[in-house]
Amino acid sequence: MSEQSNPDSVNTFVDECRNSNSFINMGTLAGFTGLRAELLVALRKEQPLTATALGARFGLTPNALRRHLKTLQDAGLVRFISVARGVGGPGYEYSLTEQGEQLFPRAYANALADALDIVRAEQGSEGVVGIFRRRWEAIAEANAPALADLSFSERASALAAMLTANGYMAVSESSSPTEARIREHNCAVREIAQRFPEVCHAEAAFIEDILGALVERQSHMMHGCSACEYTAKERAV
Repeated sequence: MSEQSNPDSVNTFVDECRNSNSFINMGTLAGFTGLRAELLVALRKEQPLTATALGARFGLTPNALRRHLKTLQDAGLVRFISVARGVGGPGYEYSLTEQGEQLFPRAYANALADALDIVRAEQGSEGVVGIFRRRWEAIAEANAPALADLSFSERASALAAMLTANGYMAVSESSSPTEARIREHNCAVREIAQRFPEVCHAEAAFIEDILGALVERQSHMMHGCSACEYTAKERAV
């Protein structure tokens, strides 16, 4: 892979992924725009969060944030729990309700789950994984020309854009020229993954193929984490 790729081509590739039809418009969620939409996205990424933490992020007082959170709570999108603190009264942590979670992309229908039940019964777990692996392989093949001359860190950025275009709200961080961290803040196939956890193996294989890297999962939404996170280290040529 060339380490002297054109930054403009990388940015164009990322923009094309973000502008694809499957990319969710984060500026408008459930009819909410501006700050309230941004609050929903912030909670999806890092829930639970306190009003104080959210206020610091958006430059508002906790009381000002609570008014917006109350609106989202009344809409059935946000909930809070009381948590004990060492000093003073209890604090409150906010997170999305199931209705709030459903605002974010989940690219499948109930019919898919029924079909996968049949595949698993007839072909076992490998048959289920194979369906998702072929889908990811098709995405990788379609994007191969644009990725060919990118450096490792640029491929990681392009990978995050591809995942986001498919509903995963992904970001990449490169700690060195040969290492990267990929974090997905939304699972586009959440209910499918709950019923068929083996599909996550196909996703990990896709990340390995795109990056040409050894990949390890560090956190997993199916295990109660707020994000799926992978570390990747480029394979020696």
